[in-house]
Amino acid sequence: MKSNSPFLRLGRMIYRFRKTIISFWILTTILLGFYALKLPGILNGSGFEMDGSFQKVENILKDQFHQPKSSVMLVFDSKKFQTGDPAYKKFVSSTLASMRDVDDVVGVQNPYDVPDKMMKEHVSYASVQFDKSFGDLKKSIEQIRDRLPKEDNISVALTGGPVIAEDMNTASQQDLARAEAIGIPAALIILLFAFGGLIAAGLPIIVGLISVASSLGLLYFYGLEANVSIFLLNVVPMIGLALGIDFALLLVNRFREELHRGIEQATIISVQTAGRSIAFSGLCVFLGLSGMMLINVDIFKTVAIGGMVVVILSVLNAITFLPAVLAVLGPKVNALKLFKTKEQSKSVWYKFASSVMKRPVIMAVLAALILGLSVTPIKNMKLSIPEAEALPPDYESRTAFEKFEKTFGEDELYPVLLIAKAKGSYLKNEDSFQSLQQLVNDLNKEKEISKTESIFDYTKQFSNKELFQMLQTDEGKKQLNPIIKPFINGDTAVVRAYLSVDVTGSKAKQFVKDWEKEHDGLKLTIGGATKFNQEIFDEIIQKAPYGLAIVLITTLFILMFAFRSIFIPIKAIIMNMLSLCATFGIVVWIFQSGIFMEPVEIGLMIPVFTFGIVFGLSMDYEVFLISRIQEIYEETGDNDHATLSGLTSTSKIITSAAAIMIVITGSFAFTDVMPVKQIGIAIALAIFIDATIVRMILVPSLMKLLGHWNWWMPFSNKNKAKKHSTLS
Repeated sequence: MKSNSPFLRLGRMIYRFRKTIISFWILTTILLGFYALKLPGILNGSGFEMDGSFQKVENILKDQFHQPKSSVMLVFDSKKFQTGDPAYKKFVSSTLASMRDVDDVVGVQNPYDVPDKMMKEHVSYASVQFDKSFGDLKKSIEQIRDRLPKEDNISVALTGGPVIAEDMNTASQQDLARAEAIGIPAALIILLFAFGGLIAAGLPIIVGLISVASSLGLLYFYGLEANVSIFLLNVVPMIGLALGIDFALLLVNRFREELHRGIEQATIISVQTAGRSIAFSGLCVFLGLSGMMLINVDIFKTVAIGGMVVVILSVLNAITFLPAVLAVLGPKVNALKLFKTKEQSKSVWYKFASSVMKRPVIMAVLAALILGLSVTPIKNMKLSIPEAEALPPDYESRTAFEKFEKTFGEDELYPVLLIAKAKGSYLKNEDSFQSLQQLVNDLNKEKEISKTESIFDYTKQFSNKELFQMLQTDEGKKQLNPIIKPFINGDTAVVRAYLSVDVTGSKAKQFVKDWEKEHDGLKLTIGGATKFNQEIFDEIIQKAPYGLAIVLITTLFILMFAFRSIFIPIKAIIMNMLSLCATFGIVVWIFQSGIFMEPVEIGLMIPVFTFGIVFGLSMDYEVFLISRIQEIYEETGDNDHATLSGLTSTSKIITSAAAIMIVITGSFAFTDVMPVKQIGIAIALAIFIDATIVRMILVPSLMKLLGHWNWWMPFSNKNKAKKHSTLS
């Protein structure tokens, strides 16, 4: 390590100003912690929003066709009465009457006004409409729930997008509390086994909590200016606790190793060595998350920004606050010992690593086969955008929505919305009117369309020419106004096309892509659920490869700079990608096979999140391990000795760090929100694979096989001594 390195200077500064640094972090955490408590109140929506045709159509419908900014549904059901029975009708009418003075309500659509669409046998639904946007209805939703009547023979349940989002927020907060109640005590137990004492074991927990609290406090201010996904509430604590504890574990361990040199030297060397590894590790995690910023969908930007903030604060806490605390504690870091930890030079780690390095080809091939087999299920991966099914099964908003879909049909509920813009007003330009009729006729000829809904469906008694002539007179306009209003406004017309294929399937997505063009002089803009899915999927498919390339290339150069090697960074990236693919294969098997639970599709964001988070976390261990091997290699010039000694000295701490990461992220497997469960399991699995197959088998095998080529760097004049291998 260079004597003039910035981390050496940082270590000296921290020791000198240790009490000031501790005071700064305590005050900052208290202040930001106050705002962290307010963060859940401003979270809204799933985060699957982006600028595109879907959003343009939504805006046109609101601005020109007076569609409400948002709405919720009341789903009525009865085992005793049919919708035509007086008791049923009275119950619906009295319920809807109580909704009219709810805050921000601008309209209530009674199912008896449109019985063909909103009523079926014993089930019906009503729409309550608001002039406020999706995320501003918390108070209104509470008022509606308070007013819902209880009746033995008829039930009413509240559902819809805003309600599901609000319930997702509530469930996420409950999940976070449950995961922390499992993960933090489990992490403390692992730390006790690693250090043996309460002080040393407690410090990483404190650092992790400070990192999370301060990050959530900062993100509150970001949330005031941006649309912040509710998934932030789970992802940031998951990353922050795991990283904060892991980073602190590495630094505390190094400080205890160096204490025999004195408190000042132990502080400086810890920052100079472990602090440097932590900084490079944090940079790798930061870059892994930054790739998501290219995807122009709110949820990915939210998680990327949240993750990058918590990574920065975790690193800063670990290399400033923690060493300052250790400098104050000194030998007291080993106080409150519960039991002694064994330190053996010829430990089980030494024996295992020696065994692997004596059979490097066999062990490398065996590890590659295991990972290869794990990858195979990935070809069956089915991705979907989480909706009501992401909620726990007993949530009323989910059960009501499922009943709504089952009764009224997915295909009927989610039409393709076509906004047809003409060169002149439809009411004054006969050519435009005829083009609109031709558009409807052509749509009905498409095999993916079962039917259409337009102005012509309500004026069948008139020919196209007669209808246009009627619209030229004031009397005709007045007579037809109730029909015109929902479908035509000046030069803009709405056509609804109902699909005969799966509304989120590939055929439907291709249909909306093909039809977004000019048709017979009309400029078409397409919206609806199918367009929403198509745009989200296409955005990820198009942008994710660029994000992946940026992450891989930048990580490669950072690791090349850190280790002054070509092959170590390349090897690390390949092993990381292989272990991630194996993780995705196992996740598909767990969630889609039906062996462990009712089969569910994988949340669309799970592979992206998992890669962004795990790629960097895996590099965390790689950097820490290779840094120690590099230190020994630069002293001895013996690659095999450096590999074996580095593995032996770091295996216990890396295993402890991985175990903590697994219990922190794996504790989210016990949550009820499905995407959170999936990402918790995915990250825990990826870390387990990395800490066992990759770190314990592949790394020593490949380090042995490559020998001194591990440290080769083109155009480098560095002359390393070459000594006889200790294992040869």
